[in-house]
Amino acid sequence: MNAGINALEITSNTPGFEHEITKARTAYKNTLIGAGTIINTTLAQQAIDAGAQFIVTPNTNKAVVKLAHQHGLPVLVGALTPTDVAKAIEYNADIIKVFPAGSMGIDYFKALTGPFSEAQLMPVGGVDLDNLTQWFEAGACGAAVSSDFCKVVNNEQERSTLTRLVKSYISKLPQ
Repeated sequence: MNAGINALEITSNTPGFEHEITKARTAYKNTLIGAGTIINTTLAQQAIDAGAQFIVTPNTNKAVVKLAHQHGLPVLVGALTPTDVAKAIEYNADIIKVFPAGSMGIDYFKALTGPFSEAQLMPVGGVDLDNLTQWFEAGACGAAVSSDFCKVVNNEQERSTLTRLVKSYISKLPQ
C-alpha cells in the first residue's frame, strides 16, 4: 500500500479472512479492501459483514452478484469461456475477471474482447511485469497481480525490494 497500490483483495481461503478484512480496513483507510474467492452467498455475506468494499468470485454466480449489489458493492465475476462471459454480463457483473487468463494466454483474452467489446474484462492469473503492457494492449480494463506481491517481508531490504517492484508495475500502467 505504501508503494501505491490502492486496492487489495483478501481471499476467503485466508485463515480468518473476515478478521483480516476488518483489520485491513482499519489500517489502510485510503485503500479499497475487498474479498476474493467468494464462491457462494454464505462467503459473500461473511465478507460483507466484515466490511469488504468489493467482491471477487472465481466463478459466474448470479446469487453472489445480486447479494453484493443489494449492499451497494461492485462485483468482479470470474469467467473463462464465452458462455461464462455472456452470463456475467447478463448478471450485471461490474468487471469480468477472466480467470485463469495466463493459462489461456493473451491471444485468447484478445479474442474474447471481439464479441464482448463493451464488457470490462480483467485478466487474473499469469499477469506479471513482463506481460502487463500486453494485457492492456489486448483490451484489459485492469489487471490483477498476486504472486509477485504475496511475499513475506522480513526486513527493510525485502520491503525496499518489494516497494521497487510495485512501483515498476505502476509505472507500466496506462495513463
